[in-house]
Amino acid sequence: MTTPAPKVVVIGAGVIGLTTALAAAHAGHDVKVISAQRPEETVSAVAAAIWAPYHAEPAAWINPWAAATFDILARLADTTPEAGVQMREGIVVNREGSAPLAWPETVAGNRPALLSELPRGASSGTVCTVPIATMPTYLKWLQKECTALGVAWEWRTARSLVLEADPGAVIVLATGLQSLGLHPDDGMYPVRGQVAIIGNTKVDRWIIDDANPAGPSYIIPRTDEIICGGTAETGAASLAPDPETQKRILETTMDLSPGLSKGTFLGSRVGLRPGRHLIRLELRDENGIPVIHSYGHGGSGVTVSWGVANATLELINTASQHPSN
Repeated sequence: MTTPAPKVVVIGAGVIGLTTALAAAHAGHDVKVISAQRPEETVSAVAAAIWAPYHAEPAAWINPWAAATFDILARLADTTPEAGVQMREGIVVNREGSAPLAWPETVAGNRPALLSELPRGASSGTVCTVPIATMPTYLKWLQKECTALGVAWEWRTARSLVLEADPGAVIVLATGLQSLGLHPDDGMYPVRGQVAIIGNTKVDRWIIDDANPAGPSYIIPRTDEIICGGTAETGAASLAPDPETQKRILETTMDLSPGLSKGTFLGSRVGLRPGRHLIRLELRDENGIPVIHSYGHGGSGVTVSWGVANATLELINTASQHPSN
């Protein structure tokens, strides 16, 4: 006799929660999502959303998850324009005295940047092509795909793991920093990110310049706007844009790409990345309830989202084979 697929309750509707819900629904599970924030209100909606492993460990998990996600996002860019994912060429800048980022060398077709391609002050760089998601569009697409597969939605605050446990269900806790309110975890901390938005101009290439003397900087063109950043302030929790940071971001990115000065400044946005010393993806018995903890993805939520979702499916299957409730 075939054991029915367990119910899955996903708490959280950011990119990790939605991708996990979609993967579980595709696998035949009865899925419900509970979230106090709609997708467009989550930190995922603020993300620059370029495929670039950032501020997340351990590498032994991140690298295969990122590779799996790259393949799916690249396929969406090729076949599903309504998902809001595009493949774009850009440059990762290197500067004297700083170690180059390792991930660009893992991207197929990467090459050394020509001197003519380097911004002022750069010693070298790597050119490669990676997926970029326009997050408002991509999150809506994920939600629409989930709904088409029968995923149910409850837009409210989760009360507790015990109270949200449907009989026979596996809970996936994917609420980022909000996980602290449902389960204690001393390893969680906010990583504040502020970006500036530029419209009414065109930039063909993205630029990542982590070692810029003025601070980590990047320019990420999307379908309808350009995301300029940024910051990575560990422990900072203010959601109010800082005027001095805004000024620094605009000056630095316009120096990297002078064409930005022709555009229109559309405002600043702030999000709190869910930092943790290590990503947590773990199946635990919580008072007789199978709970999969899935959070702490730092600045790599989009980059690892499909890899995390697939790994979560394996844990859901494990929970169904060894039920605790």
